[in-house]
Amino acid sequence: MSTAAPTTAANPNAREWRGELLHQGHTFLRGTELRPLLEAQGRLGDWETFAASWNDMPLDRYMADGGRYRRRRHATFAVTARGDVQRQPHQPHYQSTDYNTLNGGVERWFEPIADASAASESLHTILQFCSATFGTLAPQIARWHVEAHQFRIEARAGMQGLPTPEGMHRDGVDYVLVLLVRRQNIASGTTTIHAPDGRSLGSFTLTHPFDATLIDDARVFHGVTAVEPLDAAQPAYRDVLVVTFRRQ
Repeated sequence: MSTAAPTTAANPNAREWRGELLHQGHTFLRGTELRPLLEAQGRLGDWETFAASWNDMPLDRYMADGGRYRRRRHATFAVTARGDVQRQPHQPHYQSTDYNTLNGGVERWFEPIADASAASESLHTILQFCSATFGTLAPQIARWHVEAHQFRIEARAGMQGLPTPEGMHRDGVDYVLVLLVRRQNIASGTTTIHAPDGRSLGSFTLTHPFDATLIDDARVFHGVTAVEPLDAAQPAYRDVLVVTFRRQ
């Protein structure tokens, strides 16, 4: 698990997760910690409907390894430092091969996030929380280019699911939020964080809804181990929301 953060004099039980993100380049928040932080920014009243949208996820057909274990939707937003959120016209997701040696170098036109999900109060609350959090690290940024990715990684008998098939990597942005929506009948899926020189900086597993990690992408690398079904006769999957913030 990641190293415990220092406490504050005002509240000795409070974790200094912002300090971890600032000084270490990453932090892990349990769902019991993150949810109140999100609710301080906005509403999560439609969370169950938003989470259920992962059940309608098309196959990612850009997998250079030929894998059929990943389902995905994508949307782009402009988010201001004040937390104003505006969806942008649908556009491709692009990473250079410097950041994604497996699937980079091509424009990937994923199916768009459904309008209802993109307009949901839950997603907007998450984006506003990210804007407030990352804005404290880069207060000079007035407007962010934001990409939201819905991922479902499936596993079955004889087929592992690879949350990060490209291996240990950076995303080529400024900041990243990875938030667990649901785990169903899977083992493993451990997130590992490394320094650019390869040193291990910590590991943890997202196990409950709203468990999340926040990452300073310029400073650390991240990866996730493969997932396997606990019961090969039952559906097995890992649903996450990945949000990336890049200065406009």
